[in-house]
Amino acid sequence: MNIAFYGSSLLSSYWNGAATYYRGLIADLARRGHQVTFYEPDAFDRQLHKDMEAPDWARVVVYPATEEGLRAVVAQAAAADVVVKASGVGVYDDELLDGVMTAARDDAIRIFWDVDAPATLAEIARTPEHPLRRRLPSLDLVLTYGGGPPVVERYTAFGAERCVPVYNALDASTHHPVDPDPRFSADLAFLGNRLPDREERVRRFFLEPAAQRPDRSFLLGGNGWVPNHVPANVNAIGHVYTREHNAFNVTPLAVLNIARDSMAETGYSPATRVFEAVGAGACLITDAWEGIEMFLIPDLEVLVARDGRDVADHLDALTPQIARSIGQAARMRVLAEHTYERRGAQVDALLHQTAAMKRERNAA
Repeated sequence: MNIAFYGSSLLSSYWNGAATYYRGLIADLARRGHQVTFYEPDAFDRQLHKDMEAPDWARVVVYPATEEGLRAVVAQAAAADVVVKASGVGVYDDELLDGVMTAARDDAIRIFWDVDAPATLAEIARTPEHPLRRRLPSLDLVLTYGGGPPVVERYTAFGAERCVPVYNALDASTHHPVDPDPRFSADLAFLGNRLPDREERVRRFFLEPAAQRPDRSFLLGGNGWVPNHVPANVNAIGHVYTREHNAFNVTPLAVLNIARDSMAETGYSPATRVFEAVGAGACLITDAWEGIEMFLIPDLEVLVARDGRDVADHLDALTPQIARSIGQAARMRVLAEHTYERRGAQVDALLHQTAAMKRERNAA
């Protein structure tokens, strides 16, 4: 199928946590014969911080973040068999949703793909006239990259015909074990941008344990963190490019995952960094959230922390041998059950099922 995909960015992971997710899924859909054109705005300096060039498995259209640029890419939706509007594009989101869904052919599959469902659902709950809320009954599919039953139930209650989680996963061709890199040496590392709905949890799960263990070394990657506002044993290194994620994950004794507030409250929302880290063979410590057992077995494949004290206790108990054992078990589990090949097969089946349903409906 010819898929027009309107998202934040395929080419840049700069302030764009969905990049890995988009890349893994779209690359697999291309291997299954779909032709994907990804439309991304030239915004937020992402094009200045690209970490990949346009791939051979997708056509990428970078458009000016202006009304004129918007009109040009909206018109191209009319040529697609599948029109996807993702959440969090960042510029003209509402206009883009209305524009591409209006331009789509009657027989085209219309999809809203939510990469931050808890935040989106909270927004449309506050705004009865929200463009997405008005559009939901006319969409063929809502896909989310997390959220599980709570998100499916809420989207259905708002009028979505069908909502299906398509979880994050591992692309083993890009995230895999590599040699350690001394730049990323630490006892515990965390990678994530500084965001309002994550900052307090980072303080509790990462910065407080660091302050409690001054003899340990901690590594903090991501945009927005101020080095002189963290404990002295925390090395804040700023943005870490995707090409460096493997070394970042494989070098420390352990890697920490911290969900944003809304994701932790909703549950069933493993971040991309979960699969990136274990794909590299890292020993992962994660904050506690409902549904973790769907993806990794606590104490065997992942260490779960209810608070900062648990993080510090896990770190005290870890030896290199135990860390390797946990990391290897997690990697084997993810390779067996949580790859983008599996997620791509899921989306491919959904597209063909939905196309058949539309044909039957139109023929009736």
